[in-house]
This record gives sequence, C-alpha cells and structure tokens, in this order.
Amino acid sequence: MPEIVELSAVVGELVRDGATVALEGTGDLAPYAAAHEIVRYRRRDLRVVRSTADALADRLVGAGCVGSLVFARADGPGDRPPPRFRDALSRQWPRPLCLEEHSTPALAARYGAAASGLPFGVLRDTGSDLAHHTDTMATVRCPFTGVIVAAVAALAPDVTIVHARQADRAGNVQLAVPLGLRREAVFAARSALVTVDEIVDALDPAPGAVVVPGAFLTAIAVVPPQDDEPRDAGWAELAADRDRFTAWLDGLGEPR
Repeated sequence: MPEIVELSAVVGELVRDGATVALEGTGDLAPYAAAHEIVRYRRRDLRVVRSTADALADRLVGAGCVGSLVFARADGPGDRPPPRFRDALSRQWPRPLCLEEHSTPALAARYGAAASGLPFGVLRDTGSDLAHHTDTMATVRCPFTGVIVAAVAALAPDVTIVHARQADRAGNVQLAVPLGLRREAVFAARSALVTVDEIVDALDPAPGAVVVPGAFLTAIAVVPPQDDEPRDAGWAELAADRDRFTAWLDGLGEPR
C-alpha cells in the first residue's frame, strides 16, 4: 500500500539531480503542482520524459532543471513550441537542452517494454528517419516474417509522477480519461507518485477510466485543483519574456 504523504517532502525524496523523471497527463490531469516542487528544489540535470513538451515541460526547461527532454511533440499556441523550450534550443538559456524525439506509440512501446522487463519494444516501421537521429531507436528484421520493424529501447523512469481525480483509502488510484500515457509510465517506473484531487472511501467508476492498484505505487499526495494556473496561451504570454518568466520563477519560493 502506498504512503499518503505531503507533496513537497516526497518530491524532495524521490526526485534527485540526474534522475529520469516521467511526468505524464494533459490539461487539468497534468502534474503541475509536483513540477513546481521540482523547480523549488532546484533540481538539475534531469532527464525529463513527457510525451508532450507543453507549458508544464516549459517550466522545468526554463528553470534550468532539464538536461535532456524525451518527448513526442512540442505543443504551444500557434502550433509553435513553447517559449522557454525555444530559448533553450536557440540561445542555450538558461542552459543547453538535449532532445530525444519519438512518436507517441514509440514512447508507449518503450514504457511497455520496461514494465514487462524486456530490453526493448517493437512497433511497425513507419518509414520515419528518427532511427538515424535517436540512439534509442533502431530497425530490426522480424525472425518470423522477415518484415522490418522499429525497435525502441526500454524506458524505466527512476520516478513517474502523474495526477488523478481520486484515490481510495487502500491506495488504489483511478485514472480518468484522457489517459494519455499515464498508465504505461506508472507501470514502467521504479517509483511512482500520484497526486490526486481527493481521497475517498470508494472510487466512483467513470467511463473509460483505469484503476491502478496501490501495489504499483510508492506514494500518494493530495493536491486540490488550482484554477489560476497559467497554461497554454496565458503561459506563452508570461514565458515569452525572460524578465516576466524570471519574476514568476522567483515567486514560487522555496520548497513548501
């Protein structure tokens, strides 16, 4: 059974400099509160895995926490990558950023391989040239059919952090739709932290939701929804200017 803990303390314990940290989930199911704690702890040289490099990933990049980013797509207003992401790539501010790009199915296959204890996963070769640019992807010939398939190295995060609506008192968590890659990332990880809106006596079944048994989790932290969180267009406006972004960063303060 996972421990029910205070968020700041568990982030400080699980997320160390140089760790591989997966943060999955979109919209109001993204783990923003945990990302802010990582920033407050001033963690460095993280290998961050997030299928969408969006406003959440942008915070960590702009704060200098990220040494390398494993992602499937960059998502910002106007179909452009978010501003801190662009600044890190074009001007190395606040530090250079290394990228490891995959498709979303390839990231799912990498998580799945790690969860199964396998060294790599396979998926149909789409003709992409990513294998020529990404060390964790190659093409292999199927020994049964002779078909060329893509092979991707297993990805086992040191810690996965996701957000969910509810956990019950036995430590089971319900992941509501859209699932994204939250389930796969949790099962692949060495440690898993879930932040939730609330803890309830019994989970309220929801269409399409998945229940993750508490046996797969390390810790649960209650984090009430934050309606004033700058996201998407609001974030792009704030983060486009270094001075405004730095002021926002300073306003986060120290670990809580």
